[in-house]
Amino acid sequence: MTAPVEVPLWLLILILAFASASFLLHFLFPSVRWFFRRRMERAVAELNKRLERPIQPFKLMRRQDMIVRLIYDPQVMEAVVEYAHEQGVPESVAFQQARSYAREIVPAFSASTYFGPAIRLARWLSRGLYDVRLGQYDEAAFRAIDKKAAVVFVMNHRSNMDYVLVTWLAAERSALSYAVGEWARIWPLQSLIRAMGAYFIRRRYLSSLYRRVLARYVQMATHEGVTQAIFPEGGLSLNGRVGNAKKGLLHYIVTGFDPEDDRDVVFIPVALNYDRVLEDRVLISAAQAGERRFRARPREIMGFIARMLWQKMRGRFRRFGYAAVSFGTPLSLEEWVRGRDGIATDALADTLMARIRDAVPVLPVPLVATILQQAGGQPLPRPEIEARAGELIARLGTQGQHIHLPEGRADLAVKEGLEALAIRGIIADTGAGWKVTSGETAALEFYASSIAHVVDATRPDAAAAEPRS
Repeated sequence: MTAPVEVPLWLLILILAFASASFLLHFLFPSVRWFFRRRMERAVAELNKRLERPIQPFKLMRRQDMIVRLIYDPQVMEAVVEYAHEQGVPESVAFQQARSYAREIVPAFSASTYFGPAIRLARWLSRGLYDVRLGQYDEAAFRAIDKKAAVVFVMNHRSNMDYVLVTWLAAERSALSYAVGEWARIWPLQSLIRAMGAYFIRRRYLSSLYRRVLARYVQMATHEGVTQAIFPEGGLSLNGRVGNAKKGLLHYIVTGFDPEDDRDVVFIPVALNYDRVLEDRVLISAAQAGERRFRARPREIMGFIARMLWQKMRGRFRRFGYAAVSFGTPLSLEEWVRGRDGIATDALADTLMARIRDAVPVLPVPLVATILQQAGGQPLPRPEIEARAGELIARLGTQGQHIHLPEGRADLAVKEGLEALAIRGIIADTGAGWKVTSGETAALEFYASSIAHVVDATRPDAAAAEPRS
């Protein structure tokens, strides 16, 4: 029993490694996890004291526990049986497929990551790239929302900066859980996004099993009061306009809503606009090609970042103008269903998109782009542009549109708008006046289109205005 045993050094190292791993997994790691989880729970309790809408326990569940809860949900199990029958595969195979979908969808929220480096990075990026403006905002309406209600921010999608901007601006109220497309499922971005509480969705995936797993996760999160943020358009706007809603996520929320439940769902319309959209050239090219699927090349992204950093180091960096966020009138799903025979997702989506359009802020670049577009390619002297801008601003003001002007002056808005467009070569001063550069008509239209719907509503020859939603 005590006789020495000779083994090769490599085998001894392997045995010690396995023994150490077993000790860590079964003895040390559980106690360490318990210690840090207790600290995290105390930190979240303190954080919830200052948040207007506290972080819900569902969002703080261990990711593995959340996955187990999702895949063993009765509706998911029913979908597994149906899928196995449809595909002619064993139920165990269908169950493993459902598990893989759940692992792909379910986030791994970290309060310390979200309210620590993520918020600081979002603030730094937003302020570094733009002059951020908060537009119309009904504080009383927000405070009147039931504290137990599940809040869903419904936003137009202009840029990937939307995630960054709204995350920072909403940080004092709650932690947002975003629905994020497949574009973000790359290392190391995927882990960071999951830690921020976002869940991934495949927008073009047709599997009935996948849709049922996704629907149940969204419904569970809503039922538990998790604050969410969704982009109903389903992708970035290729033409600059606020598009129509795709009903997927809205439909999941609506079909999972029980009017008899004590938790309401409140939708908050959010409208974003920019003086410069970072991806504008990519989006315009995609629109011209008639192909929504596009992929920015890593070399182009790195080149853009390098140029910005070089300009910053040389003191020549110019911010991209305004980035503005406005909030529309909240809509209670509980109130919406009263007096209605069932819930029509189409009507709800149309109402929410109308409220988003009404709230879109007017900025210097879209304002100038609109005036030059209306000129039909004819050069306009700057005094003429300022005069037309003043008239347009007055008309928009009568409609209650929120307009961001430097120091409240139209002439300064025109100056900034002209400079921003000229620097990028979209317009040029011909001597006789400013006009769009050859080949840049699509870029000018892209920015003018962001406010085209509110401009059209103020035309003198427009039909009698309909009541705003």
